[in-house]
Amino acid sequence: MTFPSAGLKFAVAVAVATIMASFATAAGAAGKNVAVGAQYDTTHVYVPVTDVDAFAASFVATFGGASTKQIVATVTPTPSSTTSQLIQTPAGTVSLFGFKTPIPHPFGKERTGYLVTDLDQAIRDARNAGASVIVEAFPDPIGRDAVIQWPGGVNMQLYWHTKAPDYPKFDTVPENRIYVSKDSVGAFINDFLTFSKGKIVSDDRRAPGVEIGRQSDTYRRVRITSDFGNMSVLVTDGHLPYPFGYETTGYAVKDLDATLAKATASGATVLVQPYESDKRQAAIVQFPGGYIAEIHAPLVSE
Repeated sequence: MTFPSAGLKFAVAVAVATIMASFATAAGAAGKNVAVGAQYDTTHVYVPVTDVDAFAASFVATFGGASTKQIVATVTPTPSSTTSQLIQTPAGTVSLFGFKTPIPHPFGKERTGYLVTDLDQAIRDARNAGASVIVEAFPDPIGRDAVIQWPGGVNMQLYWHTKAPDYPKFDTVPENRIYVSKDSVGAFINDFLTFSKGKIVSDDRRAPGVEIGRQSDTYRRVRITSDFGNMSVLVTDGHLPYPFGYETTGYAVKDLDATLAKATASGATVLVQPYESDKRQAAIVQFPGGYIAEIHAPLVSE
């Protein structure tokens, strides 16, 4: 009888470990979805504390809805103080912060907060999918939070509430607008789809450049949907005219002209005038306090 060499034993052990790890990753990807629903996912908006009230009033005047009562709290794992309120509209929800102290790093760079059913499981799923946890789980006044980062430097917050919230569904689901490079788009899409259990709705490799302020060019646009909501992944070379790239959320409305009229009447400024592309009419607006958003509506066929 012959016995395997030490080298062969090691090779077999590595192969077995690799297979088991693959099974574990696949099992995690196929497991329970930690998403709660698009209406529980918020855009994080940081404005100077002196502009908080003006922003809230303008945002509600533009999209409807209402704000929760403003509180002052510590929402970071290290000492800080901010006003905090939730602005809920039929077109999207904003978590609004007006810091009274310097903002601890890396807060202010996370674009969204995703409510999850189990924060610890969500963190494990995100790590297994390829995300980095850049702020480990910490308590806040109403639950727990963590901040993760996807390939391409895309930061998101995951959060869990001690008392489960109950919010109505949106009339129109907003889209998370992610600008990434050609180098990172493959990893970002693969990892986020694994985590979110979402799907690609469209992948246009020659999307009209007017959508990123470059009318004579084309670029790649990938649209994704999941239980976390909608997402547009905008793959560019980084040669972006202002203000493209600053708008982290695109809000869907039924009538763009009427919405822009409400926005400007309440103190917002139209930075990019309405343009038509991909069966949409869209514009980019800046609200009081500096927050920049894309707003779009379906083109009405004549």
